[in-house]
Amino acid sequence: MISNLRLSLFFAFTSAFIFVANAQIELKNKVVDFSTLLPLENASIYIKNTTIGTVSNSDGRFLLLVPEGFSQDTIVISSIGFKTFKTKVDEFDNSLDIFLEEDIATLDEVVILAEPRPTDGNGIVLKAIEKLDVNLPDSSYVQKGFFRHKERNKVEFKWLIESAITLYDSGYTVSAKDYLKLNVDEVRKSYDLRDIDSIFSYVAYTNQKDSGKRIKITDVERSELSKEQLVKAIKWNDTRVNGLKNLFSGKLNLLRNSKDNNALFGEEILSNHQFELDTILVDNERKIYKIKIDKSFDFVGLQTEGIYNEGYIANGWLYIYYDNYAIKRIEYNLIAASDAQKIRSKRLFDTQTNHKLILNYMEFQDKMYPNYIYYETPKLVTVGLKSDTKMTESQKERYNKNERYYSTIQEVLFSEIVLDNDIIKLELEKDWDADIFATKPYNKEFWRNYNVLLESEEDEKLIKDLTKKAQLFKE
Repeated sequence: MISNLRLSLFFAFTSAFIFVANAQIELKNKVVDFSTLLPLENASIYIKNTTIGTVSNSDGRFLLLVPEGFSQDTIVISSIGFKTFKTKVDEFDNSLDIFLEEDIATLDEVVILAEPRPTDGNGIVLKAIEKLDVNLPDSSYVQKGFFRHKERNKVEFKWLIESAITLYDSGYTVSAKDYLKLNVDEVRKSYDLRDIDSIFSYVAYTNQKDSGKRIKITDVERSELSKEQLVKAIKWNDTRVNGLKNLFSGKLNLLRNSKDNNALFGEEILSNHQFELDTILVDNERKIYKIKIDKSFDFVGLQTEGIYNEGYIANGWLYIYYDNYAIKRIEYNLIAASDAQKIRSKRLFDTQTNHKLILNYMEFQDKMYPNYIYYETPKLVTVGLKSDTKMTESQKERYNKNERYYSTIQEVLFSEIVLDNDIIKLELEKDWDADIFATKPYNKEFWRNYNVLLESEEDEKLIKDLTKKAQLFKE
């Protein structure tokens, strides 16, 4: 039974949300490097002392909807290594690009510290891992955000889903696999043209689940399969490696799950990674270490059930605040390195980079919360034709290199954090469902007032093409 107090809190929360949703200020612009005139990707754009924010896309462009009640607050635009831009929300000019100048870090004078400061990359990273107990959330919270999942080959998009999601996490001290929950609240776009992928998924699913005679992709025609068979197979295939929940409960959630057994950033972190201090930069007027991630003694593996997902080396960058060792940003790639993985990656994916990950964090009330996640991985669609004979025209079409190799990209942008325990309890009482395939009616008013990630100009064109084809496919 819900108490009157909790009901009052809930209605106050939802009423406030509805009120601000219908009174928004649109901030839309482009962030540019002053020296090179090139767009700045993944710049942070947010309202000071709030969690309202977004990031710039590959064109440097962004769109941020701000409730009118924040018109006198400060909008902050920052990018690591650049000076920060600040102005009042109601003074922001949508017509002029934002040029950020390079910022150079200066070290403070040497002072005597009770605890010696590490001087090399390995030492700094180990210190940051040690400080996760302090810097990551240690109690329950809810985040609201935007999720985009898209697949494409070298020619076109094949699949696009965009959703509004809610995440519940009980904090860093307990396992994400047991206590983290996700819900798909609303769906904005859902287009699917994965003819070949659907067939491959069905074959892989059938061979995995059926102990009888194994079938080949050449044995199956799309027209022979029911919608129910395809949906079941696609769901199974998409959750093996990707899947919305895997982004948060899997090994690639490097910091949140660092206490898990065999965690990539766990107790044995230096056996799989080495870290080299590159330089000290500035991020929003704070010094920040830029640290190179490099290979170590052992290969990196993800231990994916039913899939050989081992034999990698890691590279990328870590950005760690100088003052409190909080990790602000991770750029993390896994490159095929073992002989077996090199052969597999080349044959199945036509690339040696099997996993590309970006994790951005925002600081709120002295804790670091996930802000933006980008994850890209090649997708196995068809293993190709193993034959020395001349291919027929239909075989050429089926195994065309540009059509055959897919990549999957998942992005998450969080723009609201809820810490009130009574509101969190109310959230937990609803039915949670992380199924991105679930059919939901389109809520036009909701999406008109919800912060989303802005697509790049290239993506916009491809999405328009996909939309047209999806409509023809339906007809």
